[in-house]
Amino acid sequence: MNLGSLYRKYSELSLGVRIMIFMGIGTIAGIIFGEDAIIVQPLGDLFIKLLMMAAVPLVFFNLLNGLTGLSDIKSLGRITYKIAFFFVGTSIISFTLAYFIFNFIQPGKGFALDADAPEDIGDMPNVVEMLMDMVPDNVFQAFAESNMVQIVIFAVLLGITIITMPAKYKTPLSKGLDLLSKLFRELVNMILKISPLGIGALMAATFGEYGAQMFGPLAYFLGGVWGTQLIMIGIFLILLMVFTGMTPNHFFKQTGSVYATAFATCSSWATLAVSLEVAENRLKLPKYIYAFTLPLGIQLNKNGTTIMLMGVLLFTAQASGISFDLPTIISIIFIGLILETGSGGIPGGGLVIALIFVRAFNLPLEIAAIVGGIYRLVDMGNTTVNVMSDIVGTIIVSKQENNKKGKESQNQSLTQK
Repeated sequence: MNLGSLYRKYSELSLGVRIMIFMGIGTIAGIIFGEDAIIVQPLGDLFIKLLMMAAVPLVFFNLLNGLTGLSDIKSLGRITYKIAFFFVGTSIISFTLAYFIFNFIQPGKGFALDADAPEDIGDMPNVVEMLMDMVPDNVFQAFAESNMVQIVIFAVLLGITIITMPAKYKTPLSKGLDLLSKLFRELVNMILKISPLGIGALMAATFGEYGAQMFGPLAYFLGGVWGTQLIMIGIFLILLMVFTGMTPNHFFKQTGSVYATAFATCSSWATLAVSLEVAENRLKLPKYIYAFTLPLGIQLNKNGTTIMLMGVLLFTAQASGISFDLPTIISIIFIGLILETGSGGIPGGGLVIALIFVRAFNLPLEIAAIVGGIYRLVDMGNTTVNVMSDIVGTIIVSKQENNKKGKESQNQSLTQK
């Protein structure tokens, strides 16, 4: 078989399969060549930068375009309530699951913490300040700094304003926003053509730098985090089957490219462009839902990160010979729910939050030097589960909204008869 026929067969493969092939090649290359494989890191970094470049305008115009499709503000309130219930509910489940699993496997028991503690890890976040920071002082600064939370807030307020405008103004605005959202979706599609190469480079560099540490003393901790996250993925699949009837095979076939991107980039925001493309073209979800819930979920809903937070906390406590009573466990979950919103959706953001979480309960901070050494590997699982949770919640809410609209249409038909 010559190179031409091989390329033709390759070009016929789906994007998800191409990404998986290059992920495998990158992983093997990283293990074989070790730290020399880091030389391809710039290719992966360029891919992340391109995705981030497209993500800001894509989120803004997609969200605005989706909101203009709502008939009234009441619909937005209903969607917000449903997705918030899903976010909080699954976060509590992931915290509780991690607590029981890490207490069972005891990865920190007998582990010697002898590294130096980091001097500056930040302060406990003030809830009021955190909420105030979500509202931009200057929208242009928010765009310049890629502050997605502030951009989403601005887009929602602007979208609500458009909904309340007369039809003669609303209609042309909706058409213009639709064209702009299509423009940036096409930009993302163009960037995704190089995604197999970029993701393969990231995998090679990651396993070249950290691969050896996967087989050291921290493998037990990493296995605990990844194992718990796999169980959480199983819970997501059960929720999907119960509430939508979607099979796991169909779900992964439609969304596989999202998780490959998340696993390699360790950035929820960089993955968002892929998530929006999959929601639009593969899952065929309503734009007014996914354009709102996916960006919101990246900031507020991080089930993979919650598992890591509980794992780091219990790992440190077990290494220090400390156990928690029931009131402390409740406070751990409550503080964790607040802290999970602060990791920023960027590579390494969860590590800072984990340090704050550890300090909040007066545990030794030497854990930072330990988990920090393999955090890229931990973050691969965190980001994958985080974005999966957002997509699953969006699918479930979309299904419920479609069912509600179907019943309303049926009732209207009966009334007219």
